[in-house]
Amino acid sequence: MTQQAHLPPSDIPEPQAIGVSDLRVILQAGLRDFMRAPVYGIAFSLVYVLGGLILYAVFLASGQSWWFIPIAVGFPLLAPFAATGLYEVSRRLEQGEALSWSAVAGCVLAQKDRQVPSMAMVIMLAFMFWVFVAHTIFALFFGLQPITSSTTDMLLSGPGLMMLLVGGTIGGVMAAVMFALTVISLPLLLDREVDFITAMITSFGVVMKNFGPMVIWAGLIAALLFVGMLPLFLGLFVILPVLGHATWHLYRRALP
Repeated sequence: MTQQAHLPPSDIPEPQAIGVSDLRVILQAGLRDFMRAPVYGIAFSLVYVLGGLILYAVFLASGQSWWFIPIAVGFPLLAPFAATGLYEVSRRLEQGEALSWSAVAGCVLAQKDRQVPSMAMVIMLAFMFWVFVAHTIFALFFGLQPITSSTTDMLLSGPGLMMLLVGGTIGGVMAAVMFALTVISLPLLLDREVDFITAMITSFGVVMKNFGPMVIWAGLIAALLFVGMLPLFLGLFVILPVLGHATWHLYRRALP
């Protein structure tokens, strides 16, 4: 969409109930959109994949590859913003509008004058806060002592296993909150004229109304992103666009 900031606020429909069976339909719709316009999905995923590879290379070159673990855990927090262009592709396919790089890129660039940058800042701050928390947890369990063993030996030690348990619990809670606030908010911001606070509140309301199915959806996203990151992030060239397109269809089903 290309609405401008001076347009009046959009009405937000009442959130609809989503069943577990709907998730399969939504995922199939995401795969269908990716197959119809794969070049857009691959192109938008490229930035995300390259970002992961660059981060890994930096930590590997500095001899601190273990720091990549919390980065990899928090990195998917950035996925919703990376998928903004995919929402526009799905919207155009849904409406029967022509697809072109000028139209899709123009819509994405137009978001700088709307609420998406504010939402992106919230996501970035959450990501940065998670990295800070991860460093703090590491320091609490290992202090300032130099790391002389391998990453595997360190993680499988007593303090390492406890660190993973504590860090995983805290990271899981943070990820759950961010999921609830962003799963619907970004496609909503792209499609309608609302402020980012309203979008986050609406997203949270949708998740609470459909708590069971949304928990399953969050678990599915986490599992697929983890699998996609294993082979040097390369699996994300398919998984990220499919999930991005599917999120659009989730939004359309929840807020028709």
